[in-house]
Order: sequence, then structure tokens, then C-alpha cells
Amino acid sequence: MSTPHPTVDFNNVSIVLPAKNEAGGLRQVIPSLQAYCPGAEIIVVNDGSTDETVKICMEMKVKVVSHPYSKGNGAAIKSGARAASREILVFMDADGQHKPEDVARLIARLGTGYDMVVGARGLASQAGTHRAAVNIIYNALASWMVEQKVEDLTSGFRAVKASLFKKFIYMLPNGFSYPTTITMSFFRAGYSVAYEPIFAPTRIGKSHIRLWRDGVRFFLIIFKIGTLYSPLKLFVPISLAFASTGIGYYLFTLINYHRFTNMSALLFIASILVFLIGLISEQISTLNYKEQSDDI
Repeated sequence: MSTPHPTVDFNNVSIVLPAKNEAGGLRQVIPSLQAYCPGAEIIVVNDGSTDETVKICMEMKVKVVSHPYSKGNGAAIKSGARAASREILVFMDADGQHKPEDVARLIARLGTGYDMVVGARGLASQAGTHRAAVNIIYNALASWMVEQKVEDLTSGFRAVKASLFKKFIYMLPNGFSYPTTITMSFFRAGYSVAYEPIFAPTRIGKSHIRLWRDGVRFFLIIFKIGTLYSPLKLFVPISLAFASTGIGYYLFTLINYHRFTNMSALLFIASILVFLIGLISEQISTLNYKEQSDDI
């Protein structure tokens, strides 16, 4: 077993592992973390587990935060962040998909001037072709929204400055889409985000993610953050779509019927209204962000 990165001080690091019935994974992950990250505060958030999750954590002498019932992966992340006492937070899965030996690389990269470093999975780490294709779409859409390259929007393996992460806790959803929210929030707030290539092995146990249900939630989160930080990114294309349709329909009716119809008028009015709503939303967003900046 290799030694940790010599420049990493793990005494300043809290490692948060959300866990719902992950006893099998924790038996392997916790000892590896203790070996690779000596001195780090290890926090397992027991999200209503019914297996031996708590028992294993007690035996291995790591901190446990328990939910009386399952609240979701995002809720577990928030509980872990609130319980953490160190200046750097590391979030990783308890199912063995994130390798403890990679923690030092993320933290070392964080120390080079970044506010958050995300472990970016390659195509070989994706669980099937369908998930790889969906993640490519997610990454492209998020990159357009925040005007920065997003290499892995949904990765749950990341190191981040605790003081900055906690500013956005109130925005994080309780489900599996917390990585989406925090990534886009950091980009739009102007914080520096880096991506560190990782390989994610096959998870231990059964996944709790449901592709279609959680996939829809991911898209909704992307649009939610987009409208919060850059509303015109969404409203202008919609406004242009209404305007283009209105022009097209007007030309059609003009050529064929030599008149301007109510439908054309409705489409033009809708275009103007959508644009104005976007403009107002942009101003509100700017004021909201200014208030957040003043609180730093």
C-alpha cells in the first residue's frame, strides 16, 4: 500500500461518506481510508440503514451521524458537512467506487489555488453505455449553462473548502443530484473548480440510483440552477423560438391568405413577454448574488 501525498495534511481534512445499507463497502473503505489518510476525520452518515452499517463504524472507531429514517443522499451529505470540524471536506461514496488512495491527489490539487476539485470519471468508469451517453449530455448542457467546461457533472467524489461549501447547503436537494447543484453553483458564483481524472471500480452491493427517475431530477436541477444564476440563458432561446415560429407562421399566412392572423400576434406577444420575464429574473438574480457576496 502506497503512502499518502507528502504535502497533504490530513489533520485538516474531514471525509464524509453517506451510507444507506453499505455495510459491505464500509468493511473495505474505512480501513483503506484510515491507512491512506492518517489523521483525517472520517464521518459516516447512516441514512436510515437496516444492516450492520452502524455496528461496523463503531467497531472501526469512526464518527457516525444517523438519520432516524432514509432522507436521501443529498440530505446525508448536508448532515455530514454540518458535523465536520475541519477546513477541507472530502465527499466520497461508501460503496467502493471511489478509491481512498485518490483522496490525496484531490486535496493536493485543491492546494494549488482551487476552491473545489472533482474526481472526473472516464468512459471506462461509467456503468454501461447508456449512463455514459446520458452523462455526456448532462456535461454539455451544464457547460453551456455556466460557460465553463464541466467534465463530470454527477461525480460524488470531490474535495472542497468547507467554508464555501457550507454557503450553498441550503440549496442542495435531498436526493442524488447534490453534485449537480454544488458544481453549477460554484461555477456561477465565480469559484475555481478543477477536475482530477480518476478510475471508479464497480460498486460493492446494489445501486440506489434509478436511471429515469433520477435522470429527470438531474435535468430539473440543471435548469433550476440556470434560472437562479443566469436566467437569460434559458429565457432568450425560448423567446427566440416563439419569435421565429411567429415569423414563420406570419409568412405562411401572408403568402397563402394575404393576412396577419391572431396566432402570429399571440406568438410575437409570447416572445416579448418571455424575454421581459427573463430580463427581470436576471436583475433579481444579480441582486441575490450581490447579497451573497456581501456576506462572504
